[in-house]
Amino acid sequence: MLLNIIPWNPDPEIFRIGSIAVRWYGLLFASAFFFSYLVMNKIFKNENLKEDVLDRLTIYMAIGVIAGARLGHCLFYEPGYYLSHPAEIIMIWHGGLASHGAAIGILLALWLFSKKEKKDYTWILDRIAIVVALSGFFIRMGNLMNSEIYGVETTVPWAFVFLRNQEVAPKHPTQIYEGLFYLVLFFFLAWAYWRKKGEHIQGTLISLLCILLFMARFFIEFLKEDQVAFEASMKLNMGQLLSIPFILAGCVGLYLSIKRNKRITIKRI
Repeated sequence: MLLNIIPWNPDPEIFRIGSIAVRWYGLLFASAFFFSYLVMNKIFKNENLKEDVLDRLTIYMAIGVIAGARLGHCLFYEPGYYLSHPAEIIMIWHGGLASHGAAIGILLALWLFSKKEKKDYTWILDRIAIVVALSGFFIRMGNLMNSEIYGVETTVPWAFVFLRNQEVAPKHPTQIYEGLFYLVLFFFLAWAYWRKKGEHIQGTLISLLCILLFMARFFIEFLKEDQVAFEASMKLNMGQLLSIPFILAGCVGLYLSIKRNKRITIKRI
């Protein structure tokens, strides 16, 4: 029995000056980079690494996230439309970003960064894993403020009615489910890194991120409405299908990391 519902109808815009609007999604997206930079800066200081290396890493990450997320949406969810209108692929202000595409973009960008900076690829993946989880929290809160990517109809007492989309039925606030899980995952990975002041088995943090984040995504997708029409005929939706390779890769990576037992030690000065 439905005990309570939460009417949800925030304005996606914080304020507007002429034709320029500042939106909650943009602010939260920027917050993901800002707080991730602060966390990574603390990690770099712990490992006696120069800040200019972090600055370059941030540029690679920004390009990888934005380009990957946009291409992921265009190619995974609406390939027919965007392949017919390729000029619109770069129009990210029209909306349409995919987290699985962002993940692929991050992996590629970090590989290029590791080659350019002559850093170990797994080393940088382990550290970025921590802030990826934190960024996921901010992005899902941006989706919540946009009243998008929510769940199916439900009778749970914390259900939201997304009035901006002319919904009348209460729906699962799946943005909150995912966001809170990602925030807990961030604290867990940060604890795993800091519990021995950065010393850990190389490859375990990125492997745990892939397993836990994408398993959560896989199961929460059962509560979500279809994002595109063609998903209605699928037993598993696109988000679930794209999550499976990351889960499997995480399991293999965790097994190999523990087997190799390559422990990262931090040089103190």
